[in-house]
Amino acid sequence: MDPILDQQKRSEESSLPNQEGGEAGPPLLEIVAEHPDFLVVRKPAGLPCHPTKHGPWSSLAARLRWYLGSGPIHFVNRLDAETSGLVLVAKQVEVARVLRRLWERGKVKKVYWAIVHGWPEKEADIIKARIGKDETSPIAVKSSVRPDGAYAVTFYRVLQRFERSEGRFSLLELQPLTGRKHQLRVHLASIGHPIVGDKIYGIVPDAYLAMVEGRLTDEQRQRLLLPYQALVARELSFSYAAQDYRFTCAPEPWFEAFLSGEKI
Repeated sequence: MDPILDQQKRSEESSLPNQEGGEAGPPLLEIVAEHPDFLVVRKPAGLPCHPTKHGPWSSLAARLRWYLGSGPIHFVNRLDAETSGLVLVAKQVEVARVLRRLWERGKVKKVYWAIVHGWPEKEADIIKARIGKDETSPIAVKSSVRPDGAYAVTFYRVLQRFERSEGRFSLLELQPLTGRKHQLRVHLASIGHPIVGDKIYGIVPDAYLAMVEGRLTDEQRQRLLLPYQALVARELSFSYAAQDYRFTCAPEPWFEAFLSGEKI
C-alpha cells in the first residue's frame, strides 16, 4: 500500500490567524502529501524558505517546525522566495542524505511552468549556457551567463502563446537538467524571454534593489505586471525505497488569471 497520506483536512484547519480578529487566513502549511520519511509541501510565492525577522510564520522553515516539532528542518530542495511550488522535506537526516543524493545525481525529474515575455522562435529547445556570479551587478545574489561559469542546461517547451494589452507572452514548460542558482531565470533572460515579474532578471531596471530598500514605485509595480515572478515548481518525480512517486501542484490564482487575460 502506498504510504502517502491525505493531508487536505489538516491543511484546511491549520490557517494563519487574522490579526484583526476576522476570518482565518490561508493555510499555514499546504501539504501535498505526507510519507513516513518525508513531506511534500506547496510553498506560496512571497514566502522564503529560511527564517526571517518578519514574524513567527514568515518562513517555510518556521511553518514546518510548527508542524513537525522542534529540531532541524531537512530541506531536500529550496525555492527562491518569489517562486511558488513543490518543496521536498525529509523528516530525518538519514533520509535527507538519500534524497539529496538522488537530487545530485539527476534522479529527480523537476518540471516548472513559467510565463515569459515574448514568443520564443522555437517550439522547444535546449539552452546550454554556463552560469556564474554577476560581478558587475550591485545585487550580491545575481548570476549571469559567463564563459567561465558552471555548466548549465535547461530544456523548454512552449505550451501556450498569447497576447494581452501589455504585449506578447508565452507559457513555457521547463526542465532544469542541471542545478545552478537562478538557472531558469538566467537562461530565459539570456535568450531574450525573461520571466514576467522577475525583479532581478526582468525588464524593470532596479526593481530588486528598490523592493529591498522599500522604494519600489507604483510605476515599477505596473511595469512588473505581477506581484511575484511567474515561476512555479509544478512537478517532482523520483523513486524512493523501491516505489515511484510523482507529485504535482497547480499554479497560484494570480498566475492563472494572467494566463486567462484578466487584469491583475
